Formats: sequence, C-alpha cells, structure tokens
Amino acid sequence: MTWLFDSHIHLSDPAYKDELNHIIKGMEKMKIKACCVSMDYTSSKRTLELYRQSKLVLPFIGIHPECANDDLERMISLIQDNMEIISGIGEIGLDPTYINSDIDKKNQNHVFTSLLSLAEKNQKPISIHSRKSLEDILEILTSYKTKNVLLHWFDGNKKQLKRAMDMDLYVSFGPVVLYANDKQSLLAKTDEDKILVETDGPVRFSRCFEMKQAQIGFIPSIVYCSSKILNKQYNEMTILLEQNSQKFLRI
Repeated sequence: MTWLFDSHIHLSDPAYKDELNHIIKGMEKMKIKACCVSMDYTSSKRTLELYRQSKLVLPFIGIHPECANDDLERMISLIQDNMEIISGIGEIGLDPTYINSDIDKKNQNHVFTSLLSLAEKNQKPISIHSRKSLEDILEILTSYKTKNVLLHWFDGNKKQLKRAMDMDLYVSFGPVVLYANDKQSLLAKTDEDKILVETDGPVRFSRCFEMKQAQIGFIPSIVYCSSKILNKQYNEMTILLEQNSQKFLRI
C-alpha cells in the first residue's frame, strides 16, 4: 500500500483541537502521514504530544519567523531532548512581514541560522518558510551542508526554482495548484524527484475550496491535479511522491 504524505501542516494549531481524533482516524483510512510543523515552543510541545498519540504524525519542531522572539535556548533544549523522535526541524525561516525594526531583523536571522546549524549538525530534515525572503534564504543555505531541505509553499519565479533545483532542495505545492496557472507552470518545471505536496492547514483556500479551512483530506486532490500536470497516472504520482517524501524524511 502506497502512503501519501502531507509535507507541511499545522495539526498542533488550536483550529484543529476539536477535530484531532477525527483527523487521525481519517489519516488511517486514507493512508496519509503528516509532517506536523510547529510555530514556537508551546506548539512544538503540542506537536510532540500528537506524535505520542499517533505515529502517523511526523513531528517537526522549531520557531516560525513570526515567533522569532520566542525563547531560542528553551527551543534548542527541547529539540536536543527529543532528537531521537523528531522527524525534522521546522517551520523555520525568514519573513520581512514580521520585522518592525533592525533588532527584529537581527533576531529573526539569528533564530533561523541557529536552528539551521542544529539541523545540519544532527542531519535532520528542515521545513523552511521563505515568503518574501527566498533570495536571502537561498544565499544563506549555500553556507550549510544540508541535503534534506524543503522550501515549503514554493512561491519563487522560474529562475529561483532552477537555482533551488541546482542546490538539490525540495519544493512543495499546495491546494492552490488546483487553480493557479503560475503554480501549475512551476510544478511542470520542477525536477520530479524534488516534488512534495502539502496543505499548510489550517490556512483557508478560495475557488473550488470555498474558503474552507485546509484539511488533510485535500491531499488526494492535490496529487490528482499534479498527476495531470505531469502527464502521469494517479498511481504513478502517488509512488513518486512516496519515494520523494521518504527520501526527504530519511525513512
């Protein structure tokens, strides 16, 4: 049986709190595993609790750029204490949206590079947030020997995609690939062995999703759409994505 993977979802977000038992049962029936990413220390603790509830939850813990003022040392201790069970480090990255001063920028960069170094040292996969900061992140990554890096929700241009492929990075595509021509064009130009899919739940999506909160059950539709864009059978696409996900996760 082929397994599907949601490479980036925030199951530890309070928006899912009342649905978790239902979500996990659905994951079991649909054969979907979830890379559950975290925002800060508190959500990282919840992510670890979810992992203990179900091994279909693959825990990623870290500090999102929005939460760069979180206690970095406490997060590093949490990661080190749970290194044997965490699947990766994330969501980490850069985002000028959350910068209001030079101090904010310096702190965000410090948190990002500190957690990158920790991931590199322990050979852990990384899930990276790169909104409005992709050029800076690509440049920073050239200083690290990290092979299992995901640029989640890839939103760069074709030139940046080519650079990401040359750097052997993974990129993921979400629900918008069902209706956004630019995302479909990027997917078509992505090296097949570097493609992953995600929902980024609980983000809400328009068009065919009618502004519904993303659910892990969106994954088969994303896979189906991707198969059509790449001229593959659905089963071929599921096998490809399973292989890519396992390689990214080192499993």
